[in-house]
Amino acid sequence: MAIDKITTASITDANITTAKIASGVLPTNTPAFMANLGSSQSISNNTGTKVNMNTEIFDTDSKYDTSNYRFTPTVAGKYHVFVQLMFTAYGADGTQAGIKLLKNGNEVQECWERSSYNSNFDFYLKLTSTVVLDDDDYLEVMAVQQSGASKTIYHGSLYTFWGSHKLIGV
Repeated sequence: MAIDKITTASITDANITTAKIASGVLPTNTPAFMANLGSSQSISNNTGTKVNMNTEIFDTDSKYDTSNYRFTPTVAGKYHVFVQLMFTAYGADGTQAGIKLLKNGNEVQECWERSSYNSNFDFYLKLTSTVVLDDDDYLEVMAVQQSGASKTIYHGSLYTFWGSHKLIGV
């Protein structure tokens, strides 16, 4: 049996209200953006460094600032955030690197990885999180590494990127 139309009585998701359906306004998962590192960046030893992801892949509502590398959604809600960094020729056994996700300049999430090889190799770090934001909050990404010397984060949309989108229904 084919369904010609869906009535409000057949929708059971309590987060999509009858009023929103009746008015034709459904929630969206915007604002959303994704940006990557446009050129390789050096990260000093044991120093938190903002990652200069200045190349937008997309930005639905122009909420990502490529000059200060901040996402300021201006819409309160819960946001899914994802980050990937690729250090090139990272280091020997036991050295570590981390991603720090900052909200209004304060750390809200971090991810660390310790190397386990005997020679230099490319080193990926990944972080995903859900962050509650008010309309005036902003997010930034910091990199930290403890190899004993400066290390390079590789650029490009395949290697070093981050993004976020508003979650709906939560």
